[in-house]
Amino acid sequence: MAEPVWRYGCKASGQEEELENLQAWFREISKQILSLNYDDSTAAGRKTVQLIQALEEVQEFHQLESNLQVCQFLADTRKFLHQMIRAVTIKEEVLITVQIVGDLSFAWHLIDSFTSIMQESIRVNPSMVTKLRATFLKLASALDLPLLRINQANSPDLLSVSQYYSGELVSYVRKVLQIIPESMFTSLLKIIKLQTHDIMEVPTRLDKDKLRDYAQLGPRYEVAKLTHAISIFTEGILMMKTTLVGIIKVDPKQLLEDGIRKELVKRVAFALHRGLIFNPRAKPSELMPKLKELGATMDGFHRSFEYIQDYVSIYGLKIWQEEVSRIINYNVEQECNNFLRTKIQDWQSMYQSTHIPIPKFAPVDESITFIGRLCREILRITDPKMTCYIDQLNTWYDMKTHQEVTSSRLFSEIQTTLGTFGLNGLDRLLCFMIVKELQNFLSMFQKIILKERTVQETLKMLMSAVNPLKSIVANSSKVYLSAITKTQKIWSAYLEAIMKVGQMQILRQQIANELNSSCRFDSRHLAAALDNLNKALLADIEAHYRDPSLPYPKEDNTLLYEITAYLEAAGIHNPLNKIYITTKRLPYFPIVNFLFLIAQLPKLQYNKNLGMVCRKPADPVDWPPLVLGLLTLLKQFHSRYTEQFLALIGQFIRSTMEQCTSQKMPEMPADAVGALLFLEDYVRYTKLPRRVAEAHVPNFIFDEFRTVL
Repeated sequence: MAEPVWRYGCKASGQEEELENLQAWFREISKQILSLNYDDSTAAGRKTVQLIQALEEVQEFHQLESNLQVCQFLADTRKFLHQMIRAVTIKEEVLITVQIVGDLSFAWHLIDSFTSIMQESIRVNPSMVTKLRATFLKLASALDLPLLRINQANSPDLLSVSQYYSGELVSYVRKVLQIIPESMFTSLLKIIKLQTHDIMEVPTRLDKDKLRDYAQLGPRYEVAKLTHAISIFTEGILMMKTTLVGIIKVDPKQLLEDGIRKELVKRVAFALHRGLIFNPRAKPSELMPKLKELGATMDGFHRSFEYIQDYVSIYGLKIWQEEVSRIINYNVEQECNNFLRTKIQDWQSMYQSTHIPIPKFAPVDESITFIGRLCREILRITDPKMTCYIDQLNTWYDMKTHQEVTSSRLFSEIQTTLGTFGLNGLDRLLCFMIVKELQNFLSMFQKIILKERTVQETLKMLMSAVNPLKSIVANSSKVYLSAITKTQKIWSAYLEAIMKVGQMQILRQQIANELNSSCRFDSRHLAAALDNLNKALLADIEAHYRDPSLPYPKEDNTLLYEITAYLEAAGIHNPLNKIYITTKRLPYFPIVNFLFLIAQLPKLQYNKNLGMVCRKPADPVDWPPLVLGLLTLLKQFHSRYTEQFLALIGQFIRSTMEQCTSQKMPEMPADAVGALLFLEDYVRYTKLPRRVAEAHVPNFIFDEFRTVL
């Protein structure tokens, strides 16, 4: 049998010569095809027919049938030449008729009725997207009619109108193709269920006899099948290729990513909304169980999204973090709108998007969003009137039953469920709530204290009795008791406002601790860099105040503002040092706060293990919120008010101790112990040097006080 002529590496010299002749002949045919001219359709048609005949003859006479590859190339070439003959014979009138028949200008609204049919076709057969590409291109002809007259008039609005109509078309394309991410997420939910509930995580070390148990071939096969279905959907949309819709270029990869983001946002937002609805009457609180349940849901989303990212060719972790942070920040922004005079609308929000919108849900209580419900539930279960906060344990206990209500584990659970964005958003919302409480407090102060004649007269008498502040008050117990009795009715509202602020400050401290510990654990280099930068900036600013010739950030420099956002996100800040509101001078402010403090001391008693605790649950006062509330309030005013307040406490302690000594009482009075504890806690929380307290109370009193403790 003779060997085929047309192949690689011929041995005989005659065959090599024949091969070279064929190559030259095919080069000539190629030149003839390139020289075809559409303008002379008749000549081009005849020449094409001759070329087809020549290709048939070369296959027949040169024994090329035995080489399948060459036969396939020749058949494809003849097929394309036949198509060229058909195209060259199309007359101008036919093209005009086809254009009129295929004009889709009338279908601008009608096409939407076919959306469900198109989506069902894609769901059944993802490769249908390639055929829909022609439909989308044809839809672009709908732009011709609106733009015809604008174009003829050479209007400068041509670009903006084209942009608008092209944008509408692209929105429709997104709407049709959204079925692909929806179908993907339907499969993804099944993967989540299998990975969360059915498939066991394989340990690092595994005994051979347990290998069959961990294999779980059935569930793993189901996951593989669902993953394959997802990759088929991805392949379908990526086959569409880059398409120009009007004047906007549509990239199928970007279209797929936007669709996945949209579906992810819709499902995560719904999970957060549904998962954080609480019954305020439930005992014990539903907070921890609901957080754990939501945490499992979010973890399932995260793990499955991470699992499929390679199969759909996207950066899963990046998309997850961007979209979850956007959802949480948007909801925080909407919740904070309650505290703003000028609301941030959706179109102004930097977190809301037209193509990937964050859904809004109807409020189920006074809160607008899930973050508000979460915050108010935390405030409800840690209410200072119902619970007692033990600072050493970072735990809240019920005042009546002495059972644990919640602890710092709550914030670890929020971190696990909502991430850093959730804790940071909660912290931001608490800031707005503190501002609101402080503003309400100032309004109350001006209405109740500055306009009540009896209260003002009492304060004037007390001021004259205690001046000068370095002296000892004669008959101190009678003077202080008389002032407390005459102002008794104003302290209940005062106490409630102070304790609310203190409670929120404790929560902010707990959030900062959790953020800081997770930052140091997960991103220790970032935590170290931020800490060092913060210290360096503070050192430079302090140096500038000592020597104004040294540099200082200018007003238009955003460095301090930007670094603050990073520091708060990393928990490297002290909420107690924050200035929440701007204030004016208030008469009697230091003495009112002093009188308020000593009015609360009889309601408290010292416990060796727990510190200052409430005497009667029926008349509740929680010590840490009281101290932190007063500290925060004083921080909003000029430092001289704090100085006067501390001086009044020092005078109260000295006067009480003097009276105790003169009456030869064996024990230190309980009120003096409470006042000294307040000074100790004040110095500890503010991290001020001890000499601040010792400037008002002699050392020997502190020594005796520590002996008593």
